Amino acid sequence: MKNLRLLGFAALTVILSATACKNDKAASTDAQSTTEGATTAAAGDVAAAQGTTGEATPPAPTGPTTTVEFEEMVHDFGEVMEGSMVKHQYKFKNTGNEPLVISDAKGSCGCTVPDWPREPVPPGGTGVINVQFDSKGKGSDDGQKQSKRVTVTANTNPAQTYLTISGVVKKDPKAPKAEGGVSH
Repeated sequence: MKNLRLLGFAALTVILSATACKNDKAASTDAQSTTEGATTAAAGDVAAAQGTTGEATPPAPTGPTTTVEFEEMVHDFGEVMEGSMVKHQYKFKNTGNEPLVISDAKGSCGCTVPDWPREPVPPGGTGVINVQFDSKGKGSDDGQKQSKRVTVTANTNPAQTYLTISGVVKKDPKAPKAEGGVSH
């Protein structure tokens, strides 16, 4: 019985450790929350094995929906040297009859960071989503094609809009080579 209790405690510790980075809210101690946490952790493990983040898509804001139109959905930054920070502004207009509420914008990896308006954009109003791509560690001698996606969640139908930033990253020929002949 003691071993079973220790095993349960160890499993709970692993689950809480695995989800601690993803959850900034205080943990609930009731049995339902623990079960949901275990389910979330298991789904996160499967997603990690499949190469996805495992994070749930944030819900769209509730209430009336509107429409949004971006000047461009895809930006090709061309060719840059590894280590460059690429910045681009995706300009948009609220083309609907309700305020546009962007609840989240998330890059497909940690090297792609979006910044979006936190206040509602009125009908007819305009705004920008600034995206920064860090090319550190992304290049090759011949040029490595990069394509990153930003998922914008808003009170639109559908709730997610996808923006893409892409280009080619080349290693700087003057940069020192990695030790051991292995480069990343």
